[in-house]
Amino acid sequence: MKRVPLSEVKDDLSRYVQLAAHEEIVVTRHGRPAAVLIGFEDEDDWFEYQLEHDPRFIARMDAARRSLDAGLGIPIEQVRADLGITSEPKLPSARKRTVRKKV
Repeated sequence: MKRVPLSEVKDDLSRYVQLAAHEEIVVTRHGRPAAVLIGFEDEDDWFEYQLEHDPRFIARMDAARRSLDAGLGIPIEQVRADLGITSEPKLPSARKRTVRKKV
């Protein structure tokens, strides 16, 4: 995480937007944190950011987790059997992902 004074960000915003695609930029005002600049490498990053911050999606995920914790889920093996899928799906090759932690 990089800390940058607001005056520098204002003078060269385009550069800091590009840098933010790889690491969060903490913008400071008078030496104190004032904002965080978060960039996106691609549309997938933008989509994931939207989901992570959508209260409706968060509520649905919480409900799903509670349901699984209560034993109300269906094992993936059962779903595959019901659909007649006999083999595990092939996963796409792993690609580098920027992990953003909530502070």
